[in-house]
Amino acid sequence: MSAPKEFGFGTQIRKSPYFDATIRWGATDFSVYNHMYIPRDFGNPQQNFWNLVNDVILCDVAVERQVEITGPDAAKFVQKLISRDLSKCAVGQCKYVLLTNAAGGVLNDPIMLRLAQNHFWISLADSDILFWAQGVAVNSGLDVHIGEPDVSPLQLQGPKSGEVMKALFGDDIADLKYYWLREYNLDGIPLIVSRTGWSSELGYELYLCDGSKGDLLWEKIMAAGKPFGIKPGHTSTIRRIEAGMLSYHADMDIHTNPYELGLDRLIDIDENFDFIGKAALQKIRHDGVQRKQVGLVISGEAMEGSNTRFWDLEKDGELVGKVTSAVYSPRLQKNIALAMVDVHRAAHLADIGMELVVIKPDGKALATVVEKPFFDPKKKLAAS
Repeated sequence: MSAPKEFGFGTQIRKSPYFDATIRWGATDFSVYNHMYIPRDFGNPQQNFWNLVNDVILCDVAVERQVEITGPDAAKFVQKLISRDLSKCAVGQCKYVLLTNAAGGVLNDPIMLRLAQNHFWISLADSDILFWAQGVAVNSGLDVHIGEPDVSPLQLQGPKSGEVMKALFGDDIADLKYYWLREYNLDGIPLIVSRTGWSSELGYELYLCDGSKGDLLWEKIMAAGKPFGIKPGHTSTIRRIEAGMLSYHADMDIHTNPYELGLDRLIDIDENFDFIGKAALQKIRHDGVQRKQVGLVISGEAMEGSNTRFWDLEKDGELVGKVTSAVYSPRLQKNIALAMVDVHRAAHLADIGMELVVIKPDGKALATVVEKPFFDPKKKLAAS
């Protein structure tokens, strides 16, 4: 019997410690994120959505590569990078944070994990923050070490994820609070476990600290989850857009500032500490934004899949913005979207109820500005 044909584009795109397991369990399509393969399809994205919201799925998210920052001045250095007040983050706590450049543009929207007083992981969205952090450190005058550790996250997400975690770690895992972490050793497998995820459902992330044990960990979780209907899965675009969760390079990039995204809560602009981009963001807050992110409901037949290009938005025949992420929600039975709208000339374009025209590949469609998130706006499912 001949060996199966190797999948890949060459050694420049890295395979995760779970790559072979995802192939065995039915992954059919991949994309590239942080220079790594990430599974994007196990056969039916809508079924993946239902598996997530009704039961539990296991996702390979090793693409969330870690930037590890240690050393006597690590806390001072991390505060220089992020716009949230680090003094309000305890050891063992996680925070959703923004990294901005000197112009206030978003470089990344990672999860920060504080493992010790001067030991941090920055769990990345899709951009090269390792290089940025090392560059900032050069002339910072701070004593830090910055590198990438042998760490590979998995996400266990869905309403039954807690039951699977108890089967793996015991009942006390249920006491782990939202956006907190713990260290575990699971039958010789070293892990950091956090109550976080990219689904807006109850969920956990398991950060494997020994890449040689990836296959073993995957199979152990799948076996523990079998009584609870666990399925291999992938991060759900449907659930992400329902929750108004942002995807870097799609809904924001280096030219987007936090105020345009409505992420004011992540900018501690009036606190007594400095960070890269603070002066620019103070000016943006004073002057007002040029654009604003909105939610849309798009009329017409149910979309097949999600958009793969930005779609123009028009009002009275004039270009006024773009759709950044769009998909059909089978739960809401609507085409829903995130979009960026120009408000510097006409602020009312972002008003709830405003009707715009989307220029799709198959023609024009009416779109209505609505409140976002589209579902569970208080994130009760994830935080409860």
